[in-house]
Formats: sequence, C-alpha cells, structure tokens
Amino acid sequence: QVQLVESGGGLVQAGVSLRLSCAASGRTFSRYSMAWFRQAPGKGRTFVAAISWSGAITRYADSVKGRFTVSRENAKNTVYLQMNSLKPEDTAVYYCAASTRAIVGDFQYDYWGQGTQVTVSS
Repeated sequence: QVQLVESGGGLVQAGVSLRLSCAASGRTFSRYSMAWFRQAPGKGRTFVAAISWSGAITRYADSVKGRFTVSRENAKNTVYLQMNSLKPEDTAVYYCAASTRAIVGDFQYDYWGQGTQVTVSS
C-alpha cells in the first residue's frame, strides 16, 4: 500500500509556471505507475498525465500537451508535474494517483492523494 501527499499548488497569474510534487510513502514506489488528475469546479475528475515506473513512458491529455511535463525521482519517492504557460482553464484541484498495473495512461488507479488546489487568474 502507498500513501500520497501532494504539494505545490497555489494562486498564480496566467502565463506563469508552477511545479506540483507528490510524495509517496513505502519502499516500493518504483513499482507503481503514477498519474496526475484534476477536478475543476463543478466538473468530474479528468486525466492530466501519467508516467511509467521507470519514467521512460509518459502520457498526456491533449489539453496539456506541450505545456505540462510529468517526471519522477524514485530515489526520493516523488513524482512531479511541471506546469508551464498556465491558463485560467487549468484551475482545479490536482490529484496524484498510483497503480500497480504495468500500463500508463487514463484508467482506474488504486491509490489517491488528497489533492492540491491550483488557481490561475487571468
């Protein structure tokens, strides 16, 4: 089992960058595929990005391709989401998720963090 804690959210202006972090507990972090999802006000949770256990494979939602980058440091049990050129429509609660499945992408993950708020003003 793994516990996930997100950090790095905040209130920023459009066009700037922000980096989210997700710290995971446990000694088997490197065995998990990891992902970021987000939930905007009044909407359902949607897929943002995912990364394989090794970091070699990544997937992105079309809405963030070219602006967001997902990465991980297994030695630090941490996954990151670098968000550049932020837009007001990126405003949401961002969640980190983990899965033991050896696939990468938008699917049902096993473990979830509590989320971190990102608000982008115009």
